[in-house]
Amino acid sequence: MSTAGFNSQNGTGTGQTYANGPSQNPVAPQQLPGVGYGMAHQPTYNPMQAKAPPPPAHPGLYPSGPYQPVTPVCSYQPGPPHTSYPAASGQSLLTRPLMGGPPSRTPPQSASPGPRVPAAHATPPPPAVSSSGYYTNPQHPMAPAWQYNAAPQPMGPPATISTPPRGPVAGHVNPASSSTGPPPSTAYSPAPPPPPHVSHNVTQPPGPGMSRSPQHGYTQPGTAPPPMTPMAPHAYQPNRAPYGPPPTGPPPPTMKPAPLPIGLPMATNATPPPPRADGVPPPQPGTPGLHLGHYPSLPPGYQNTGYQNASAPHNATSPMHPAMQHATQPYTQAPPPYQQPHGGPGPAQLSPSLAAMSLQSTTPEALRVVNLLQERNLLPPTPIPAPTPCLQQDLQKINCHPEVFRSTLTSIPQTQSLLNKAKMPLGLLLHPFKDLSQLPVVTSSTIVRCRSCRTYINPFVSFLDQRRWKCNLCFRVNDVPEEFMYNPVSRSYGEPHKRPEVQNATIEFIAPSEYMLRPPQPAVYLFILDVSHNAVETGYLTVFCQSLLDNINALPGDSRTKVGFITFDSTIHFYNLQEGLSQPQMLIVSDIEDIFLPTPDSLLVNLNECKELVQDLLKSLPTLFEKTMETQSALGSALQAAYKLLLPTGGRMSIFQTQLPNLGVGTLQSREDPNQRAAAKDVQHLSPATDFYKKLALDCSGQQVAVDLFLLSSQYCDLASLGCISRYSAGSVYYYPSYHHQHTPAQVECFQKDLKRYLTRKIGFEAVMRIRCTKGLSIHTFHGNFFVRSTDLLSLPNVNPDAGFAVQMSIEENLDDMQVVSFQAALLYTSSKGERRIRVHTLCLPVVNSLSDIFAGADVQAITGLLACMAVDRSATASLSDARDAMTNAAIDSLTSYRQSVLTIQQPGLLAPACLRLFPLFILALLKQKAFRTGTSTRLDDRLFAMCQLKYQPLVYAMLMIHPALYRVDDLSDEGALNISERTVPQPRVLQLSVEKLSREAAFLMDAGTVMYLWIGRNCHPNFLTQVLGVPSYATVPDNLYLLPELDTPESQRTRAFVGWLRDQRPFFPSLQVIRDESQLKPTFMQNMIEDRTESALSYYEFLLHLQQQISK
Repeated sequence: MSTAGFNSQNGTGTGQTYANGPSQNPVAPQQLPGVGYGMAHQPTYNPMQAKAPPPPAHPGLYPSGPYQPVTPVCSYQPGPPHTSYPAASGQSLLTRPLMGGPPSRTPPQSASPGPRVPAAHATPPPPAVSSSGYYTNPQHPMAPAWQYNAAPQPMGPPATISTPPRGPVAGHVNPASSSTGPPPSTAYSPAPPPPPHVSHNVTQPPGPGMSRSPQHGYTQPGTAPPPMTPMAPHAYQPNRAPYGPPPTGPPPPTMKPAPLPIGLPMATNATPPPPRADGVPPPQPGTPGLHLGHYPSLPPGYQNTGYQNASAPHNATSPMHPAMQHATQPYTQAPPPYQQPHGGPGPAQLSPSLAAMSLQSTTPEALRVVNLLQERNLLPPTPIPAPTPCLQQDLQKINCHPEVFRSTLTSIPQTQSLLNKAKMPLGLLLHPFKDLSQLPVVTSSTIVRCRSCRTYINPFVSFLDQRRWKCNLCFRVNDVPEEFMYNPVSRSYGEPHKRPEVQNATIEFIAPSEYMLRPPQPAVYLFILDVSHNAVETGYLTVFCQSLLDNINALPGDSRTKVGFITFDSTIHFYNLQEGLSQPQMLIVSDIEDIFLPTPDSLLVNLNECKELVQDLLKSLPTLFEKTMETQSALGSALQAAYKLLLPTGGRMSIFQTQLPNLGVGTLQSREDPNQRAAAKDVQHLSPATDFYKKLALDCSGQQVAVDLFLLSSQYCDLASLGCISRYSAGSVYYYPSYHHQHTPAQVECFQKDLKRYLTRKIGFEAVMRIRCTKGLSIHTFHGNFFVRSTDLLSLPNVNPDAGFAVQMSIEENLDDMQVVSFQAALLYTSSKGERRIRVHTLCLPVVNSLSDIFAGADVQAITGLLACMAVDRSATASLSDARDAMTNAAIDSLTSYRQSVLTIQQPGLLAPACLRLFPLFILALLKQKAFRTGTSTRLDDRLFAMCQLKYQPLVYAMLMIHPALYRVDDLSDEGALNISERTVPQPRVLQLSVEKLSREAAFLMDAGTVMYLWIGRNCHPNFLTQVLGVPSYATVPDNLYLLPELDTPESQRTRAFVGWLRDQRPFFPSLQVIRDESQLKPTFMQNMIEDRTESALSYYEFLLHLQQQISK
C-alpha cells in the first residue's frame, strides 16, 4: 500500500468521500473484465447461483401439501417403532420422517455470469402421502434410518429424494509480545530473537496421510519420511533464480513400478494402499460393505457396532485434540507436514512439468477415492489439519501459518477456465490481528517496499544479486537500500537475504513518521448505557459497572487514555467528570430531536487524572436508576450525541441496549411474526428496516470511530437494523437473549467473562488493511465487519484480535509462466500506546495446471467457511431459499466435476476425493445451522446473530458453530492425556453427531462454539453423578445447572480440566448447560445432531442420496 494511501486514512480533513455501498467491491464492476491483460475474460464460477431444477416427471406426482419421503433407492426395511433414545444398547434409533411443503425457489439475483441457468421452480419433492400414518404406505413401511446396504426393490423408475425441504439449510490467547514497543536502544525486538536461519515452524504430528520429505518430496517406499530439519540460511547467490517448484527429472531409482490408474481394482499381489491417518483401514477390493468403515448390512440397532471399530486407537498424543487444535498453538508451529504415501509422489506434490509422471504414480491420500454411501465413519477422531501447500521445503518452512492466512485452494489453477471447471470457490480467510505468542518486531527508518506495487519485502521475493531484489507480486526489480544491507540479528553486513523481513512471513514494523498525517490518536473509550425500566430489570448495569471497576487499570492505553459515559432512556444523560469536582455531575438533555453537547470539554476525561470520579460514577450508576419507570428508548439520539463527542479524536463506542428503539431518530417497529418462526418457506426481514444505522456507521468510520453493540434482551430488537452500526464501522456484536441477572445465571457468567475479555484485549485504532496478490489475480468481494474504501483497502476504525475476514478472488490473467503466486495482507494501525505499526502477512502457494492437483489441494474447512459468508450475503440480497439451494449446488457441482474430470474409471456410488469427504456433511451442517435452517422454530434475532458470527468469526471458531464436537465424558481417563501447567487434560475422541452415538448409561459433552451442552443419560452411572455433579441420583440433577462443582475427586478434576481447557482455547466464553431427558434445552441439543433426520430436514444419508441423484442426472 502506498504511503499516500496510508496517509489519507489518518486525518479528518482530507475531503475523502465515504460511499454508502455494500461490501461488494465498488470499483471492480466498473472495470471491464480482462482489461489491461489482453485476454478473453472467463466468467467466474459462482456457487451462490441457483441451479435449474429438473422438470417434473409426472404432473400429478408433486402435490403441494406436506410430504414425507418415500422409500429411497436403497429400499428401507421395516424396523422397530420410533423412539427418541436407545432403550438398550441394541435398539435402533429413529427420528420422525421428513415433513414440510414443497420448496419455492426465487431466481438468483446474481450479477456475475456463471454456468447456471436461473431457476424458475424448485426441485420437486417426492410424492406426498397421507400425514395420518407414520409409514409411507402400509405395504412398504419406512425402515430404520441406518439401513444402507439393503438390495433395491424391483420397481420402475426409482423414487427420488427431493432437494432438502427449504427448512434449515442450515484460546485462551496470550497477548502478543508486540503490544509495547521495543526499547529505544534495540533496533529489532522479537520475543525472543530467533537466529536468522530458524523459521517460525515446528514439526507437528502428520495430518491425514500427508507429510513431505525435505528437498523434492520423494520418500522411499516402506520408510518413514526423514525428520524436518531447520532451514539452512540462504547463501548469497548472485543471479539466483526466483523460487520455483521442485526440480524436474525422473524419480529416484527407489520408486516402485507405477500402479494401475485411479479406480482400477488392485491385483492380488499389489502393494496395499497405506492406512488412513484416522486409523480406518483402506477399502479392500471385491468386498464392498463388508469391511470396517462401510455401512453395516443390518441397522445398527441389531449390531453392536461402536465408533471405536472405525477409528484410531485412543492413544493419540497430538498436542491438541478438539477443533481448536491449531488455534492456540504458538505461531512458531507449522501445519503438519505433507506426508507422502508409499510408492512415490502424487500429482499434488509435483510441479506442472511433472504432471504426466503423476498419472503413473500412486494416488496421494488427498485424492483417495471415497464412496460416501458406503464408508460411514468418515469423521476423524481428531481435528482436521489445514492441508499443506505443495512447495519446496525451504519455502513451506517459512510460509504464513494457516490460522492467520488460509486459502480455500492450496494449489492455484493456472486459468479462470480451469477454476470454473473445478467448481470450487477461490478465496482467502484471514485472522490478521490474532494474538501471537511470538511476533518479530522491526524498528527501521526505511521500510523496504516495491516501488511499483508497494508490496513489503518478504520471504518470497528473489534477490538477483546483493543490491537488487525482484518483487514476487508485480516482478519489478528494485534496489536494496543501504540500510537494509545490515542485519540487526547477526549484526553482520552484506547479507540482505538474512534480514528478519526476509525470514518471517508474519512480521510487524514500527512505522516512521511518513506513515502519519496527524499524531497517533489516544485510546478513547465511550460507554453508552440503556437505563430504561426494561434495562434496570435485567440487572446488567450492576454487572457492567462492577466489571469495569475490576478492570479499569487493565484498559489498553497510556497516559493519554480518555473515557466518557452517556446513559439514555427517553432523554440523554451526560456526565461531567472534570478534574476538581467533588462528585460526578449529571447533565440531562431532553431535546432529542436536536441533540447537542452541554459541556463538550468535560465529558471525555483523562482516565489517569479523573480515575476517582470515574470510580465514584460506576459505584453509583446501578442505584441511580433502580426505581425508574421510564420505558422508552432514544437510542438513535444517544448515538448521535456519542458521535459528536468522539468526532475530534476517534475511538471506540460501546453500546448496551435491552429493547427496540422506540423514540426519536432511528425508531424501529417490531417486524417479527412469532407464528412464522418455523416457516418452511422463505424468512422475511433479514435486511435492515432503515438505513439510519448504516449511514451513521459510515460517518463514524470516516472519523475513525468504531461501534460495538451489546444486545441483552428477551424481546425482538431488530438485529438486522441495529447490527449495521457495528458491521460498517468495524465493530463487534454481542448478543445475550433472555438475559436476566436472576433467571439466567449462565448468561450472566458469559456476559461477565466476555466483558472482561472485551475491556482488556489488545486494540488497534485508526486502522486500514490492504490485501495484495500476484499480477493476474484479483479480489472482488470482501466479508467481515468494515467499510470498503477502495478496490483493495478496508477501513477499520478499530481492529481487535478476535475479528476474522474473508475475500473472494478470481483469475483475470493466465498464470502460465508462474510456478508460485503470493498474497500479502498489510494492516496499518495505531497501538493503544500511541505507536503507528504495520503488521504484514505473506502467503505463497503453487500454481498447477491439472484438475487433480486442484482437488488434491482443496481445504474443505476453508471452502465451507467461505461458502457460509457467501450464503449470508445471498440470504439478504436474494432469499434464504436461494442461499440454501446454492450451498447444496456447491456440493453437487464440485463432486460432479471430480467424477467427470478427475476419475479415470467410473464407479457406482457417490464418489469424492478424501480431501472433500466431509464436504457434504459440512454443507448439511450449514443447512441445519441456526442461520439457514427453516421449518424449525428460530427467533429472527437468533438467526441474524448466527449470520453475524459466520461472517465475523475466524474460521477455527466458526467451524465449531457449523459442526459441533461431541465427546463422551463419563469415562474420561489419563490415557493419551495432555499435561498443561501441572494439570492433566484428558483427550476423548470426537464422535459423530447422531443420536446413535448417545447412550442412556453415559454422559456426553457437545462443544458448539459459543455454548457447551452436558447431556446426562437417564441411566447414567451413579459414580459420575456423585463424583462429578455432586448429586446422589439422576432425579436430583438440577434443571438450571450451569457450573460443575469443584469436588476433590479424580473424575471431577478430569472433567473440569477438559471443559476448562476447551474454554481457554477461544477468546469468548462458552456457557455450559447441563441437560437431562426432561430438560427444556433437550430440543436445542438434538437440533445439533446433524446426521439425524428431523421433521424438516434430511438425515445425512438421505442428503447423500439426494446428491447422488442430482449428480447422476
